[in-house]
Amino acid sequence: MATQDGVPLPQPLPVDEKLAAFDSVPLFMKSLPEDAADDVAISALQSLAYEGTPDEIAQNFKEQGNDYFKGKRYREALGFYTQGVDAKPTDNTILEALLCNRAACNLELQNYGSVLRDCSKAISVNPKCSKAYYRSALALIALERYDEALDCCDRCLQFDKENKAVQATREKAAKLKEAKERKERERQERIRQEQLKQERLRAAYKVERNIIVVPVPDTVAQNPYEPDFDPEDSTHNTLILPVLFLYPQYATSDLISHFQEDTPFSAHLGAMFPPNAPQPEWDKKGEYVDGNLVVYGFTRRQRLLKIGKKMTLRDVCKAAKAKEGEPRDGLELKDGTLTFIVLPKGEEEQKWVEDFKKNRAS
Repeated sequence: MATQDGVPLPQPLPVDEKLAAFDSVPLFMKSLPEDAADDVAISALQSLAYEGTPDEIAQNFKEQGNDYFKGKRYREALGFYTQGVDAKPTDNTILEALLCNRAACNLELQNYGSVLRDCSKAISVNPKCSKAYYRSALALIALERYDEALDCCDRCLQFDKENKAVQATREKAAKLKEAKERKERERQERIRQEQLKQERLRAAYKVERNIIVVPVPDTVAQNPYEPDFDPEDSTHNTLILPVLFLYPQYATSDLISHFQEDTPFSAHLGAMFPPNAPQPEWDKKGEYVDGNLVVYGFTRRQRLLKIGKKMTLRDVCKAAKAKEGEPRDGLELKDGTLTFIVLPKGEEEQKWVEDFKKNRAS
């Protein structure tokens, strides 16, 4: 602490406290207290603010607004500029400055619609108002309306060719427009490629694989996996599909998210069950062992297909084809997934097959 002859000197107040102290002084108040009408000093200052010609009043508010703008107090500055505009100055130079300055405040406050309205008014006052064109362009860039921003810059540069700020803004708008258009082209190409893929998939389902797509209501949670072409097959002739193995004996299931259609079912069973994999927790009897399992598929018309050990998914799709002269048939693809039943050989298998046939007949 500073001292003089051992006596402590007064310490300077922090800047925030100094500014707060000004708020109680009528000359510097940002807003009026509730009892302002009873304060003689405030009433006198209010009357002074509106004394003089409209141009003098507007000029006074413009200068006050400028002071607040320099202090980055944009809302207060905007209020003063608005009061200046409301004073209806006859000097177009003052009105133009007030409108442009208010637009500058709204730029900082991200009120871009207000920026464009004030700049339009300023240009109607002075068609060669560079600041109005410049601030319009900045607002339009913020709104991603790049063509209009470029137009503003071009109009300004017709009469103010050396304006560096407008030149830089035009360059920025041009780059952003190019980037936006590039992204849009990429988005459209992704859409086109996806549509092309879906067309190829539909053809592959119907013509080559006898797969019938079952629409799923929008209210049903979507499967995160979906059919696709094998990326390692450049001819796009090999599918990879999600496949669900159901175990009705225990009311549980496994999802094989990427079942390449030329893979035998036995390859998946061998990797999922003993002796090459741990026994599933739900297999209470220890019956689900590779070599002791049988797989069934069923078609839309409820034809039961027993799947041989060496059969691939492509083989099963071919086997699902309806006989000549019969209505179309095939495996159902629900929510992008094919479903198969896996059972242990013997009693459980026989029981399930009998139940299936009874339900089909009923």
